[in-house]
Amino acid sequence: MGSKAWESRKVVIVGAGDVGATFAYALAQSGIADDIALMDLRREQAEGQVLDLAHGLPFMPAVHIHVAEDADYSDADVIVITAGARQKPRESRLSLVQRNAIIIRQIVEEIVRSKSQAVIVIVTNPVDVLTYVALKQSGLSKGMVIGSGTVLDTARFRYMLGRHCKIDPRNVHGYILGEHGDNQFAAWSMTHLAGNPIDRYCSVCKECGNWANTRERIEREVRESAYHIISYKGSTFYAVGLALVRIVGAILRNENSVLTVSTLLQGEYGIHDVCLSVPCLIGGQGIERILAGEMPAQEMAKLQKSAEVLQNIIAQLGPLS
Repeated sequence: MGSKAWESRKVVIVGAGDVGATFAYALAQSGIADDIALMDLRREQAEGQVLDLAHGLPFMPAVHIHVAEDADYSDADVIVITAGARQKPRESRLSLVQRNAIIIRQIVEEIVRSKSQAVIVIVTNPVDVLTYVALKQSGLSKGMVIGSGTVLDTARFRYMLGRHCKIDPRNVHGYILGEHGDNQFAAWSMTHLAGNPIDRYCSVCKECGNWANTRERIEREVRESAYHIISYKGSTFYAVGLALVRIVGAILRNENSVLTVSTLLQGEYGIHDVCLSVPCLIGGQGIERILAGEMPAQEMAKLQKSAEVLQNIIAQLGPLS
């Protein structure tokens, strides 16, 4: 029997700014990818980031890191798009849409021209709207174009809830759903600690007093955390870089992991023709399945509100296909 040919796992990162470079750094250390190609409209920026990363190769798993050309799209397994205008202090993610939609369309047009079979991951904000733009521009199946969505928001939620309950956040299970932005919400009905629904756990713990007020505070802190970080240091990039490693790892290793990425809904949860975050099964072909389930009426109303806000923004962009 002949041995199976070794196949490289290649990731192209479009955008060599803070998010793109931090993701490249985290991805290189993870050992998940064998080939990391970094691209930026400012070629010297990409060259500088690649050289800086390359000097650390003696301390990392074996990986080829280089400046990308358009030809690198053709044999990539995953293409991660972080390029776009930076969010200003106190600026809503939705206010970025007109500037960044043009950028995303141009990048996706180049990817399609290369006949790439890669899964496309959109990170640029507002990510839900731009995932929709990229999907329509690409003509690909909806599972092949996904947004980073609320994967990071969910991590923030688990961290803050774990800190409050004095439990390792890796043992907190819960999701932030909807828009990656001001209309996101915590799906408390899906939140569990040690196998117990959160309300049951808190009725036993009884250490925080008014649990309803605590829930509201935690949810607000999650929703506003990016604004605080941006006001402190200009942008967020460490945690989102790690969140992208999680998403891309699930694709490259065909993990069938459940992650709250942004995807096109076509009737799930009664919502049509908009991208937002719900629990999805992520594997080698991107989104393998949307895990649509039942939610309480209050949470369904919040999901519907997210959808309506995003649909209104999309409508302002005009024809997309």
